[in-house]
Amino acid sequence: MKFGTFSLPRQIPTCKGGRFTRVLQSIGSVIREFSASANALQDCWKNGNESKEIDDVHTLFRYCTNFQSAKCLHARLVVSKQIQNVCISAKLVNLYCYLGNVALARHTFDHIQNRDVYAWNLMISGYGRAGNSSEVIRCFSLFMLSSGLTPDYRTFPSVLKACRTVIDGNKIHCLALKFGFMWDVYVAASLIHLYCRYKAVGNARILFDEMPVRDMGSWNAMISGYCQSGNAKEALTLSNGLRAMDSVTVVSLLSACTEAGDFNRGVTIHSYSIKHGLESELFVSNKLIDLYAEFGRLRDCQKVFDRMYVRDLISWNSIIKAYELNEQPLRAISLFQEMRLSRIQPDCLTLISLASILSQLGDIRACRSVQGFTLRKGWFLEDITIGNAVVVMYAKLGLVDSARAVFNWLPNTDVISWNTIISGYAQNGFASEAIEMYNIMEEEGEIAANQGTWVSVLPACSQAGALRQGMKLHGRLLKNGLYLDVFVVTSLADMYGKCGRLEDALSLFYQIPRVNSVPWNTLIACHGFHGHGEKAVMLFKEMLDEGVKPDHITFVTLLSACSHSGLVDEGQWCFEMMQTDYGITPSLKHYGCMVDMYGRAGQLETALKFIKSMSLQPDASIWGALLSACRVHGNVDLGKIASEHLFEVEPEHVGYHVLLSNMYASAGKWEGVDEIRSIAHGKGLRKTPGWSSMEVDNNVEVFYTGNQTHPMYEEMYRELTALQAKLKMIGYVPDHRFVLQDVEDDEKEHILMSHSERLAIAFALIATPAKTTIRIFKNLRVCGDCHSVTKFISKITEREIIVRDSNRFHHFKNGVCSCGDYW
Repeated sequence: MKFGTFSLPRQIPTCKGGRFTRVLQSIGSVIREFSASANALQDCWKNGNESKEIDDVHTLFRYCTNFQSAKCLHARLVVSKQIQNVCISAKLVNLYCYLGNVALARHTFDHIQNRDVYAWNLMISGYGRAGNSSEVIRCFSLFMLSSGLTPDYRTFPSVLKACRTVIDGNKIHCLALKFGFMWDVYVAASLIHLYCRYKAVGNARILFDEMPVRDMGSWNAMISGYCQSGNAKEALTLSNGLRAMDSVTVVSLLSACTEAGDFNRGVTIHSYSIKHGLESELFVSNKLIDLYAEFGRLRDCQKVFDRMYVRDLISWNSIIKAYELNEQPLRAISLFQEMRLSRIQPDCLTLISLASILSQLGDIRACRSVQGFTLRKGWFLEDITIGNAVVVMYAKLGLVDSARAVFNWLPNTDVISWNTIISGYAQNGFASEAIEMYNIMEEEGEIAANQGTWVSVLPACSQAGALRQGMKLHGRLLKNGLYLDVFVVTSLADMYGKCGRLEDALSLFYQIPRVNSVPWNTLIACHGFHGHGEKAVMLFKEMLDEGVKPDHITFVTLLSACSHSGLVDEGQWCFEMMQTDYGITPSLKHYGCMVDMYGRAGQLETALKFIKSMSLQPDASIWGALLSACRVHGNVDLGKIASEHLFEVEPEHVGYHVLLSNMYASAGKWEGVDEIRSIAHGKGLRKTPGWSSMEVDNNVEVFYTGNQTHPMYEEMYRELTALQAKLKMIGYVPDHRFVLQDVEDDEKEHILMSHSERLAIAFALIATPAKTTIRIFKNLRVCGDCHSVTKFISKITEREIIVRDSNRFHHFKNGVCSCGDYW
């Protein structure tokens, strides 16, 4: 007989005496709580159909969907004395646990007189569902000590999941072995999960291999265990023994393919899921979107998304993140708007992607709206990930002050928070501030640095030329045992290379595995930065001989090295090889290196033809490289053409205005200089001041062009004046072309003498021992006159002078520069 939404399995014979009648009346009041159709049942009872009674109260448990109805059912069971039934009481315990009231579940459990294993299992699993691991262990211990019962195969999975250490897991493992449940597939799968969770993957694999029978759950446990422990390749190798897969297997293997970079295997698994009808599973489709996004296959992402019959919040987050990761912010924004129209409310992960998208678009106003939205939702204070994402957002926009303000406002910080602000400073050119933040983090001592910290702060040391600070970090890495991490050591090698210690960079390079392009790219870039283009090409060939596949960054560094060394033929060879042999489509960075290479070699017309033949629309970096070459080679007419295109694509860049003004000044066209300076002033643009820095006695000294506020200013100018006289005696003639002001010759000579690199050299000659190496870092390109002067100074002082400007290294020794006057 059916009543409303539930059915009564069978009728109970009429019984005189009314006991069943009273029970039915009690149960009826409960039914009224659960279904409107229960009124019909009540009508039947009122109409005298009391003989039709219920013998199975278990049906009613399905209709308890809230705490109030559960309490009502509990009361009726007590009144009807059905609570004395152990099975019914145990189900009531389970119901309270399911509704989230573990305390009342335990109260009910404690009142069960003859508790069986089923009741104990439900109480233990109830604590587990509530996330109370300690109570799971405590309840299991009480069961083993006081119940006198033997656990069954349902007991162990919940207990194993609650184990907080692998030692606890070993104890439960022994108990499972003792009671003969070792090879139960559920128990074995739970043990595999336990060992994998605590990184004991070897133990898990031994257990898996010894299992006499393996079900799909066992395979899934071992495969997911490999994935969770970062052994994606092992997971894929293990799956070769599978004859069939379910949706859980497919999801785990798709994650493994993403982590291992095995796109072809991922496509094969996708084909299997289509063939066996698994693609329609929601979480399989979500994982497929993640897979294709990782490999930049946005069309495939969109196809999977479009074929989904049901989409949840994770589906929308995945497709939005796919476009965000592949730097297509406009499409990502469009999808976000579609999601809102579908009445799907965003969560924290949506906002993290949205923050990155808006920072890519450079939409400052919208970014501030995202911050405001997270504040209103309370996520900013609840989830540290949101706060970190907002810091990253402002850092990508170049708003480091806003990023720092948000960082200071975070109620709690973790190592990712610190890494984010350190890298934000470093990536925006604030190297000293990045190092300062690292030092603050170390002084507070609450958070330990990790791999991300080192790879954030070491590039800052590279930028600032803080060799001593970098060497201290190297010492810390040796102490912490991270000196063999490929990414950390690559950052160290980059630091040494960009601080002028190329030998140390090479030494580190040969200490680490070189199975991918990352360390090779770093060393090629360092050699290019030092002007060793031939050595960079040799390293590239060595990389190919070792079977390492180059990527797009490899060719950027290689083309840059060829550009700095005047290796035009080699650069053309690399550019063609990149496309024909490796199928890499040139990006604007590759095109920019080629234009720069032709421009430095004086092949300005070739550079212009190359720009016109580009498959991409030239951006500011392309026209800027051509304008810079025109300034060096004095081609004013072509420089004007380049500047016209340049100001169309980036009219607010002060550096390009300065470059054009300098070109006019070098050609003596002062009217053009005045015009450009007037335009820049009208736009509110300010020239970046030239500065040089150097480390002396663990302090970084900074010198600004024309600045007279340094404590040793007078001594430095006396030294420079004495040097000037000696230089003229051995053939030095000031080159007034590098004075960008229309003044008298005497004043021009004074202006040249006040350039920041000369002030730094004078200070070093006074403050450091004789014949020691001088290391100087300059934020702008070294001018031609200072280049000539430094060669002369290295000769008469018998010092090696290493200068790193914005483009490359110059090693001055015995009157000769390593660049061969080509820079």
